[in-house]
Amino acid sequence: MADDREIWKRISQGDADAFDALYRENAPWLLVFVRRVIGNPQAAEDVVQEMFAQIWNRPNGFQPERGPLRAYLCGIAGKRAADWWRKQGPSDPGTDNKVGVCQTETVSIMGDALRRLSEEQRKLLWLREVEGHSYEEIAVILEIPVGTVKSRLFAAREALRRIWLNTR
Repeated sequence: MADDREIWKRISQGDADAFDALYRENAPWLLVFVRRVIGNPQAAEDVVQEMFAQIWNRPNGFQPERGPLRAYLCGIAGKRAADWWRKQGPSDPGTDNKVGVCQTETVSIMGDALRRLSEEQRKLLWLREVEGHSYEEIAVILEIPVGTVKSRLFAAREALRRIWLNTR
């Protein structure tokens, strides 16, 4: 895709083709990311759609000097996922183990271990291990210092290791 600054300028000017290209390139991986963070496929779709609707209606906030557009989108998605969790309130213990209706495959041990981590830990591990973001990019996305990213990632990996060892 073209330069992030140019894409954002075109979107800000109401260029539907630029927005469509941004959506088509980024919505699939953002949907996977949000689905992993919140664990609800339908809610993840809603969160991503609302996020892109907001970008189309009010394209502001992206600052190319702070990082790439992809990191900006990931940051918005993470914040929207966190908002979704806050709105849920305390969950019913009987629904904690429900798997999405569309999901038919057996839940893996690793998937179960990841679900036992906090939302923040899952988000950090996803950004680093799956998306391959650098510590600096994660710091921009989550708006925290690089040192905090490193220490929280260490804690997330340790928590995952402890869960993994206890399930074997």
